[in-house]
Amino acid sequence: MLNKLLLIVTILFTFQSVAFAQTENVKPLTIGEIRTIKSKILNEERMLNIYLPQNFDKTKSYPIIYLLDGSMNEDFIHVTGLIQFFNQMYSMPETIVVGIANVDRKRDFTFHTDLKDLQKDYPTTGHSDKFISFLEKELKPYIESQFKTTDKYLFGQSLGGLLATEILLKKPEMFNNYFIISPSLWWDDESLLKQAPQLLSKIQDTKKFIYVSVGKGEHPVMVKDAEDLYDVLKKSNKKNWTVEYKMMETDNHATILHRSLYEGLVKLFPYQEPK
Repeated sequence: MLNKLLLIVTILFTFQSVAFAQTENVKPLTIGEIRTIKSKILNEERMLNIYLPQNFDKTKSYPIIYLLDGSMNEDFIHVTGLIQFFNQMYSMPETIVVGIANVDRKRDFTFHTDLKDLQKDYPTTGHSDKFISFLEKELKPYIESQFKTTDKYLFGQSLGGLLATEILLKKPEMFNNYFIISPSLWWDDESLLKQAPQLLSKIQDTKKFIYVSVGKGEHPVMVKDAEDLYDVLKKSNKKNWTVEYKMMETDNHATILHRSLYEGLVKLFPYQEPK
């Protein structure tokens, strides 16, 4: 009996020693930084999830992707994985991703509407002007003070796609590249889409890449509006704009983002043989 007890104690001690040894080898897996900035325009603190390339060098300049819906439980992790894959396997240069964590996306991504049903369903709505001002006057200058930057991208889906379209049409100089996925252009009875030709006529013809995409399985209005946006962008005859459109045949509103971003990035950064 005593021998059995000694054997059990020895086994437990050995197991604990091994477990302790294993935990000593555990360390955090870090792919970037979490920063918080105080916005005077929004009168609140905003969290930024920032992905840094594996070989990040603060003396070098990098393209910057500004990712709407950039919370950890939204699109930040899978989009940064996609960017890392394109850095490895395609001709995309190493790129920093700034995920803008949400506080109230319905407030931040929509412009004012007088439609009573939308006001009822979205009670905090209608403050995209402030959020755009935050991006332009606080967030971008902050990021550019912390990192050396080159091209600037904006990624937005759904209401984020509505916001990206509004910025493209009203403040196009803010970004060089726009990825507009399943934009909610139905907002305010499609008023932004209706204004698009007039707004486009006032925009300078400077180099841009614009990618519009929608899923075939989405609401017919979403599909029609995305197609109409592509058509009006093409008809604007901006010679220095590259405008691409992709209908995602097997996707709906919930599944489209990752695969669609992949298709858009391939148009900019084709496959290259590993060195």
